Amino acid sequence: MEKILNKIAKISSLASRYIGIIIIAFSCVAFFWRDGFAWMTNYTSVFLGVIMFGMGLTIKMEDFRIVFSRPKEVVIGAVAQYTIMPVVAWILCKVMNLPADLALGVILVGCCPGGTASNVITYIAGGDVALSVGMTIVSTLAAPLATPFLVYVLAGAWVEVSFWAMVLSVIKVILVPVLLGIILRSLAGEHVDKVSDVMPLISVIAIAMIIGGIVAVNADKILNCGVLVLGVVAIHNFCGMMLGLLAAKIFQVEYSRTTAIAIEVGMQNSGLAVSLAAANFAANPLATLPGAIFSVWHNIAGSIFAGIRRAGAERQTEPGSGKLAEES
Repeated sequence: MEKILNKIAKISSLASRYIGIIIIAFSCVAFFWRDGFAWMTNYTSVFLGVIMFGMGLTIKMEDFRIVFSRPKEVVIGAVAQYTIMPVVAWILCKVMNLPADLALGVILVGCCPGGTASNVITYIAGGDVALSVGMTIVSTLAAPLATPFLVYVLAGAWVEVSFWAMVLSVIKVILVPVLLGIILRSLAGEHVDKVSDVMPLISVIAIAMIIGGIVAVNADKILNCGVLVLGVVAIHNFCGMMLGLLAAKIFQVEYSRTTAIAIEVGMQNSGLAVSLAAANFAANPLATLPGAIFSVWHNIAGSIFAGIRRAGAERQTEPGSGKLAEES
């Protein structure tokens, strides 16, 4: 049994590292085999709930100490998360004069909390993983109020937004599963640890199924406006990471934590954006598209950014470099 779990853990680790490639593969198959994936859109909230439950299982009560032991960085990350990404999304929608459906989808992505994939990308980048986890926890727990409020304020110019309906949606697909995972871990931590390495694999599969379903249903629309949405998503993600990096540097945060903040700000819980679009804006079917494309893109861009930051960290620690890893 232990050997089987070890093999699954290795597969899980590989799946987390190459999540972008896996999502692209699923998306390509879904694009050509639409009937085999279209049904998945009926279970978007379920898949997202599984992902959030898995996140809850990884959270130990000690992890909350990060919020208090590193308040400066956590506050910078949380504030940047809910200001930079929503404002950049709104500006892009205005400047590029996006139609209502796409504008709604882009703003939904911008108003969501940090995604769990940011923790994996931060690890690859050699950043402060504990800080990344702490920021994800804080932004996720703030999401039931922060996300609906921001969408209500920013997207109201394009579509009618029901604030309380969105609050209930976020509570159901984010807060409840995360809290259930935390509670289960606190009650049966030893048993949970035995299977905890499997959860990233399950999360990757769930994310790939969410995106595959969206791609299958919107295949024709992707052909018509996919390039436009990809361009907006790429700019949005790039601005998020660069402005997150700038914010951390302004406050003189050290290198590994600057890396974590930049990645956290730029990588959104786009699965939540897709779920909220499907559950609350059925009259705007294209609103799911930006979240689906963002899910693919931010993993690719995040991995590239991670490679650059890791190389920078290694250069700083080389003998004779004259720099310290603590510098940003």
